[in-house]
Amino acid sequence: MNDKFEIETKSLQQFKPITLSEMDEVKLMNRTDTKFVFPRSILSEVLETLSHTYRILEINGKRISSYQTLYFDTVNFQFYLDHHNGRGDRFKVRIRNYVESELFFLEIKNKYKGRTDKKRIRLEGFEHEFSSLSDEFVKGIVGEDAKLEAKLWNSFSRITLVNQAEKERLTLDLNLGFSWKDKEETFSSTVIGELKQENVNRNSLFYSLMKKKGVLPNSISKYCIGAISLNPELKYNNFKAKTLLLDKIHNYDK
Repeated sequence: MNDKFEIETKSLQQFKPITLSEMDEVKLMNRTDTKFVFPRSILSEVLETLSHTYRILEINGKRISSYQTLYFDTVNFQFYLDHHNGRGDRFKVRIRNYVESELFFLEIKNKYKGRTDKKRIRLEGFEHEFSSLSDEFVKGIVGEDAKLEAKLWNSFSRITLVNQAEKERLTLDLNLGFSWKDKEETFSSTVIGELKQENVNRNSLFYSLMKKKGVLPNSISKYCIGAISLNPELKYNNFKAKTLLLDKIHNYDK
């Protein structure tokens, strides 16, 4: 990767660390999520601004964590279309590997009335087809008629920050990659910041910083980015502004 995209170690080392067990106090499984998409070239500057207000998750001495995700949807991508069409009550189903923690979870996120409710169960590994236990868990939340199949792989790196004064977490996702069968797509210039709060607080330092940088909240999800990238036949007219933004960031950081 080009040197200008490299996160300077000193930017991450300026943060006080927080452990995984200490983060239990800010799990925020029922919360509001506010996302921002911005070019990676400004990430070091953003980190330096945040370093005195947030602590950084550190696992085994590492401050950037690796994630691998397998997303599920109906045969006709109904979950994707629900997001695209702006449905207020929608689901996302995935199996995620938290690499450094050596943990696998089947996770279901239900977005409704502007809030996100996340439920999950522990697994031993990835399942391309749900076990009976996983199938029961999914149907108990999504509905008995839920017939889901694996749709795409996603990998990314994450910086996790925890506000020292407020009940708030901030994740910064980078090195986004998507694949399925013989198709691959990467977004190395893009950072997705997600502010997780009990209720939306626009006075948050990160929220204010994004506003100052001219970066507006953006509801696009990693799953939707991957689905569009790997399946160009999908309906995406309501996401055109989002895809144009991704193209602009890619060209901005060339």
